[in-house]
Amino acid sequence: MQPKGTYAFVSLGCPKNVVDSERMLGLLELEGYQLVEDPAQADFVVINTCGFIEQAREESLSAIDQMLVLKDKGQLRGVIVAGCLAERQKEELLNERPGIDALVGVFARDEIVRVADRLLGDIDEQRLVFQPAPVRALADQDRFRVTPPHFAYLKISEGCDRMCTFCAIPKMRGKHATKPIEQVVAEARQLSADGVRELILVSQDTTFYGMDLYGEPRLTQLLEVLEHVDGIEWIRLMYFYPMYVDERLIETIASADKILPYLDMPLQHINDRILRRMSRRVTREETERLLEQLRCGIPDLALRTTLITGFPGETDEQSAELLDFVRAQRFERLGVFTFSPEPDTPAIRLPDQVAEEVKDERRNRLMEAQQDVAFNWNGQQVGRRLDVILDSPVHGEENVWIGRSYADAPDIDPVVYVTGAEERLTAGDIVRCEIVAFQEYDLVGVAVGRRE
Repeated sequence: MQPKGTYAFVSLGCPKNVVDSERMLGLLELEGYQLVEDPAQADFVVINTCGFIEQAREESLSAIDQMLVLKDKGQLRGVIVAGCLAERQKEELLNERPGIDALVGVFARDEIVRVADRLLGDIDEQRLVFQPAPVRALADQDRFRVTPPHFAYLKISEGCDRMCTFCAIPKMRGKHATKPIEQVVAEARQLSADGVRELILVSQDTTFYGMDLYGEPRLTQLLEVLEHVDGIEWIRLMYFYPMYVDERLIETIASADKILPYLDMPLQHINDRILRRMSRRVTREETERLLEQLRCGIPDLALRTTLITGFPGETDEQSAELLDFVRAQRFERLGVFTFSPEPDTPAIRLPDQVAEEVKDERRNRLMEAQQDVAFNWNGQQVGRRLDVILDSPVHGEENVWIGRSYADAPDIDPVVYVTGAEERLTAGDIVRCEIVAFQEYDLVGVAVGRRE
């Protein structure tokens, strides 16, 4: 059958954006549009943008400009810009780049087929396509996935009710909207039927799941049901806000067969004054108590966090306090960002803005301290046996794979190089490995059999 048209797709930003991209790809595919790799060979291109921080916006604008050049050369009929940057800038973006044919907001993503039809039909009366934030999170079924076949991101909610002073996500993604448990489970089953073995649960605020829909947090109940989805072997939890974590949730994670002892919990800072200026609604004492509960309650827990240096008003003493905290807590995984002054956020108006070189210096000190922690943790893994999910073979090497342990989320964490694997293994297989060495942040393991 002749396709309705050909298109290329550029997906930028976080895993939540990946889910949105896959949904748009799936809708276009179902309606007869054909995806091509080279934008110069396409009728049109869709760019799903990120607008979170300045660096992400610059990457999105660069991608848009590259596609507009192709359009000016006559190699593309149209450029459709979707996602967070479109939602955040709206008419401003269109005024600055009038060559854009259509802007599709975050919550209008399911209109992508109609936008494409109008574009190829030379109907241009509506270039701005936006919808208000929904009361319930949009369904994400029938996705055309861009991740490897064996793992997938599963969005359990949308938006955020937190009003952190540095963050513009609520302005782009709206208020928190829970996806009902039965809908999440239906999507998990569809992903399992499509070959997914590792589910990675994502949202803006995972521990707040259910509060708006059920009147109480329901993450525990959701996990108890997902644990029984056939075909899924691993469940990984991302974006834990350090609130609404109770003993039952900890026990559920610790006792589950499929839920990995891995938590991504962005803390941002530890000094109480900075936390108040960030409007984080937690204190150092509460944070340390929670970390102790998690460590005691979940054996072999791998904790990942992110921190911000150079928040307005951060003093040398407060930066040193954060450094001591990192050294004491010994997080298995750590990311550090310098404060990005975002338009339309309260933090940009705060006094005592910190110089860029000071932000960078403080970030570098944290990362140096974390390097010692990470290398020490890797050394402790030598001699252990870990289950490793195989992601891809190493090009040019015979029978060598790149994989990940329970402590490694895709794209953001280190990897495990696996040797000695049986030739009949394929991506997505989970093998038992004896860790024999490490190379800086990555581990080296020898396959000793299938997962026990």
